[in-house]
Amino acid sequence: MTSARRAGGRGHEDAAHDEPDERWAVSYADMVTVLMCLFIVLYAVSVVDETKYDQLKNGLAAAFGQSQVEGGGDLTEGLVIPPELLDDDGVRDVAARAAQELDGLEKMRQQITDALASQGLQDTVDFVIDDRGLKIGLVGAETFFADNRADLSEKADRVLALIGDVLAASGNQISIEGHADHRAAVAPFESNWELSSGRATKVARYLVEQKSIAGTRVQAVGFSDQRPIVAGDSPEDLAANRRVDIVVLSGADEQVRSLIPGLVQAGTQS
Repeated sequence: MTSARRAGGRGHEDAAHDEPDERWAVSYADMVTVLMCLFIVLYAVSVVDETKYDQLKNGLAAAFGQSQVEGGGDLTEGLVIPPELLDDDGVRDVAARAAQELDGLEKMRQQITDALASQGLQDTVDFVIDDRGLKIGLVGAETFFADNRADLSEKADRVLALIGDVLAASGNQISIEGHADHRAAVAPFESNWELSSGRATKVARYLVEQKSIAGTRVQAVGFSDQRPIVAGDSPEDLAANRRVDIVVLSGADEQVRSLIPGLVQAGTQS
């Protein structure tokens, strides 16, 4: 009986060893899948238009505060994956909304440009689109204000009337920001704070009172001489710093707005 049991036991063990172990197939399938994905990505990268890829890479790098990536070095350093390779719907959605927001700001800029050009006033303002929105710079304070005064000139009325028509049709919040050069203000202003604030307030009141823009959409801010755009004492430098900016604030969330400067930069390089 003992011999029979032992023989039966050995037969059961031999049968178990004869069955193939298929656990290796799972690991093998995973490895094949990874390799396939790798080759797909490598092929996709190889067919990307290099010029457009560089523009997008450097543009988005600027949006995230990175320097442009030059040739050489580690290819993965500073790499921005092109949209064709992104599968995340959230990333695509943010990029699409940023492009849409930029398009709206550019259309507003063009409307203002066309309106001013119709009256020969296109050289009285300049524009900047950034992560805040559309900044309309009133070029040369003397065009809009008398020296050391906050009262609007006749030309300022004409320019603001045309700008105000476009702004009234939008729903954006508007920030009017006054700046002064570094020279000390004289009477009736105690300092450049009062002078810059007074000019910003005059522009804000014009938009509210003459163009019926809701006061809840407008704010007036004076920065004195604390935010110069150029350094120097030449008449040109002083005039550049003595300015009023009308900023049409973007209503998009911060994540969307942070991409706008990069998109602007990529567009200027195309």
